[in-house]
Amino acid sequence: MTHRPLLALVALCSTVPLSLAAAPLEALPPGALEEIIVTATARGEPRSRLVSTVQVIDAQQIAESAAHSVTDLLAAHAAGFFSEWTPGQTSINLRGGTSDGQGKDFRGQVLVLMNGRRAGTANLSKLSPSDVARIEIVRGPASVVYGSQNIGGVINLITRTGANSPGTTAQLAAGSWGLRQASLQAGVDRDRWDIYLGLSSGERDDYRAGSDATMQNTSWERWGATLAAGSELSDRQRLDLALRVDGVYDVGFRGSGGNLFSRDNRHNRSAELRYDGEFSALNVQATLYAVEDVDDFRWASPVIRSAANLPAPGTTIDNNYRALDVHGLRLQPRFAPWAGNELLVGFDWERSTLRSTRFRQGVPGNVLAQVPPQDNDQTDRVGAVYFEDAQTLLEGRLTLRAGLRRTEGRTAFDPTPNLALQRTRSADYEATTYSFGAAWRITDEWVLRAATSTGFRAPTATELAADFTALGGGRVFGNPDLDPETSRQVELGALWQSTRWSVDAALFENLITDRIVTRLRGGVANTSDWVNNPADIAVRGLEWRVDGALREPLTPAGWRWSLALAGAYHFDMEDRGAPATANVRHVQRMYQYQGRVSSRLARGDDWSLLLEGVLRGPMWYDTEENLLVPAAEPNRAFIHRKSPFWIWNLRAERAFAGGWRAFAALNNVLDANAHPIFIAIDESPTPADLRFYNGAAGTSMPGREFTIGARVRF
Repeated sequence: MTHRPLLALVALCSTVPLSLAAAPLEALPPGALEEIIVTATARGEPRSRLVSTVQVIDAQQIAESAAHSVTDLLAAHAAGFFSEWTPGQTSINLRGGTSDGQGKDFRGQVLVLMNGRRAGTANLSKLSPSDVARIEIVRGPASVVYGSQNIGGVINLITRTGANSPGTTAQLAAGSWGLRQASLQAGVDRDRWDIYLGLSSGERDDYRAGSDATMQNTSWERWGATLAAGSELSDRQRLDLALRVDGVYDVGFRGSGGNLFSRDNRHNRSAELRYDGEFSALNVQATLYAVEDVDDFRWASPVIRSAANLPAPGTTIDNNYRALDVHGLRLQPRFAPWAGNELLVGFDWERSTLRSTRFRQGVPGNVLAQVPPQDNDQTDRVGAVYFEDAQTLLEGRLTLRAGLRRTEGRTAFDPTPNLALQRTRSADYEATTYSFGAAWRITDEWVLRAATSTGFRAPTATELAADFTALGGGRVFGNPDLDPETSRQVELGALWQSTRWSVDAALFENLITDRIVTRLRGGVANTSDWVNNPADIAVRGLEWRVDGALREPLTPAGWRWSLALAGAYHFDMEDRGAPATANVRHVQRMYQYQGRVSSRLARGDDWSLLLEGVLRGPMWYDTEENLLVPAAEPNRAFIHRKSPFWIWNLRAERAFAGGWRAFAALNNVLDANAHPIFIAIDESPTPADLRFYNGAAGTSMPGREFTIGARVRF
């Protein structure tokens, strides 16, 4: 195994402190304004008082990105591992916690939030960066504040309002492969009220990659809208209402089978009402929310692989419609019992229903019986009480934090279409999670932190009581005795910050236990059961981030140069529960190392030039692709090592009179033919076993892509 990319990244980052020492830097003076982080504690806190690692993607970084989805945006900022199966589907891995391959949040170990409440999906590819003002990523479990689906971390999308985005901006863009995009963002901020309206739409045809061949069935359309209104009821009370719809439609689902026949519609809709009020020493925050998340799979696989590993007749139609409806309440009063102490007390209640249907039609001559959908219908009710207390000591330089949460829920297995001999039932679950940590500001520039925390994911009705037929055949049964999945993390970190530079590094260990997995049933062909894996996943690693800018007179008058570096190296990523026959015991779908370098040169507000490089990989994966045996893999259960690769992007922007700005972007400048997860990319000869493919021969990521556009603000 070569480590040259890793050595290059380490060498690059190791030179940063030397170059900083050579430049005249300004220390952060006492009382200087710090970046305020919301997600880690559910209330605004200076970064120096946090005991956990938080990554932030701000408004400027979002505006300067050519990303078509939140997945694209996070991948370009090296936030973790993102396996883009299609333009409309993503799974995530943060510190060993992973989301479901279809982006089902109720089966994910990474929690996606919107304005601090449940987004209803872990599939970030269906969400657009439009109308997103900021993204905060808490690395590691934070279940004390946010509950289930929180083993690897939290991704919180904070949307625009009239208060944080006043003014009107219109933008048009066009680019490679028929790309067309338009957006309008209008915000009004008055003394007692504010309002915001955002509209966005876009579409792109099939892209090209690799040998300049068109990757059929990769086109998409997307559109979204946001309406937010806020009112100051009094000097100390505020009410906010936000309505949002976002989705990707008629998106090609090429996937691991090189499929040219499957398409998807995926959308997410939500409404939230938020109240903030202060009463003497008491502050009350309450949020009511409703979410509808829909995945409409319009699939077809004319050829499938049989249990005997031979081509078999498949389907001309395999439609699966899944709708998740969520209604919830978050009530969070906080107060200061004594000097230097702040206590947050929380109560969460949520009810969600999942309803699915499935219809199959075989190819001519192949008569198929109807089967249950991939997820059993279910109803969840969950309630939780929790607290998070912060105490400052030593004249505010030492912050101690501790929290505890008790969660109790019930999952009901509801009547499911085409599920023979079904016996509906309910199952209770409970979980207690905790967190404890300290942040010590030893000087005005240096902060040390240490923390431990736990997370969990509750089992679903599908896992508790499943009886369904998988896409490729086979039957899976539930297990009513499943325990929740859990995680425990320990982290040590350090932060150095001046007025222009910051360096953040963290050393961590995250242990994931009681993972819910499928296991083949002995003596019964092609049949599996859900079980708790008795062995842990252990992930240990180092993460670092550097952000800064040279000040005048090191740069010419009016010029500004900024640099951002980020990286992670997982020196242990062990799956202790891997099968004995596995050729490696690495955690799958997780980078061993990754990195990002971003350099921005600007002359005042007149123009800017941004160059960014993203290092992705390596990664290990027991692929679902049908590859040639033994030419491409020794056996069907072989775990592949996906080699690392760099992607380079370039963006320029120029200002003109009247508030107009023109921009141009070039993604994948070197036209790399790669993919973060698939082995069979578009190449000749292909490692794909074309007997089982449905019209294509592998999946590459987009090749060199050009975008040009204009934006006006008034």
